[in-house]
Amino acid sequence: MTQTAAVAVVGTFDSKGDEHRFLKERIEARGVPTLTINVGTKHPSPFPVDYDLYRQAVEDKGANIASRDKAIEAVIAQARELIRELYKKGEVCGVISAGGGTGTHIGTSIMHALPLGVPKVMVSTVASRDMKKSVGTKDITMMHSVADILGVNSITGNVLDRAAGAVSGMVQGQWKQAQEKKRLALTMFGFITKAAEAIKKYLEDMGYEVVAFHANGTGGMAMEELAAEGYFHGILDLATHEFADELMGGYCRGIGPARLEPITGREIPRLVVPGGLDCAVLEFTRNNIPEKFRDRNIFFYDFRSAVRLSLDETRFIANQLAEKLNQDFSRIKILVPMKGWSEADCEDGPLYDPMLRDEFMKTLRHVLNPRVEIVEADLHINDAAFAELASRIMDQMIRRVD
Repeated sequence: MTQTAAVAVVGTFDSKGDEHRFLKERIEARGVPTLTINVGTKHPSPFPVDYDLYRQAVEDKGANIASRDKAIEAVIAQARELIRELYKKGEVCGVISAGGGTGTHIGTSIMHALPLGVPKVMVSTVASRDMKKSVGTKDITMMHSVADILGVNSITGNVLDRAAGAVSGMVQGQWKQAQEKKRLALTMFGFITKAAEAIKKYLEDMGYEVVAFHANGTGGMAMEELAAEGYFHGILDLATHEFADELMGGYCRGIGPARLEPITGREIPRLVVPGGLDCAVLEFTRNNIPEKFRDRNIFFYDFRSAVRLSLDETRFIANQLAEKLNQDFSRIKILVPMKGWSEADCEDGPLYDPMLRDEFMKTLRHVLNPRVEIVEADLHINDAAFAELASRIMDQMIRRVD
């Protein structure tokens, strides 16, 4: 295989030049070309690199050590623009970086400029910490350096060499899907797994490729980003549970403003289901129930528990969804399983409350543009018949676009 595009070795060469030069050499030793980009904000690279952004992004912008945050912002912006342009030209096929807290922030921020599927490897001293913000919605591979990255020694050299091997192997990946199919996004989470699995099978039998996203905050946002890039022909938003957790500070919080909002420049049919909107999932067990939830209906799950939303919370969520969907209602349908929205929200289940469901529907209809069709199904969300109905409606929505 002839490798033409290069792996971009991006890093703060002013402070970790030896380590990044080592990465460059170890990647090239595997037959993969590289190009080097210095994103240091203290000094130019101590040795020649392909792109030294220090002067361009820091000195020319008037940023300096005294305003380190502005210097870092400037170099990230410059590097993101550069890496996007190099990728569009076919000159970059992957990216690797190494660093501590600041280096990880800079490196991963730059990696976010590249689309899904472009290898992204970050060797980090802080990889064992919460990397939610650093990784976000991107397919970034985090590798723990174990020792601090201060020179190449028997530990860091071994780690960096394996990182070089990882990105070299990644860029030579050759798998391609055997058959191109129309792609559908499907959101899901644990309490409606049965529904998601059944819907996936129905849609696949219809000839679609189904890509599932966990409604854990990041999953829904990743789905929205890929939809904006034109990756999907339709969205079956089975799990909108994230909105409840966002409101209550729950386990699956973390959605951004783009969740469920119109996708600019795209006409993507979206079928919306209130999957999991009966409850918020919080991290407590039956042995340590917070005082403010002791009068609520609770479903004890594992180390997490699902709390039934109150009347006011239910109204708030219904209003929030309606306002978002009203922004572009032309490709929207809503499908509501009237016998329950999760495994615990069923007749005789711990979260079952038809009064709250009816209040949700009342608020939704009051706020929602009347041109948005609401289909009420006398079924539970995990019923096989509901999966068949949802799949059939999604298929019809796709066919209308065609």
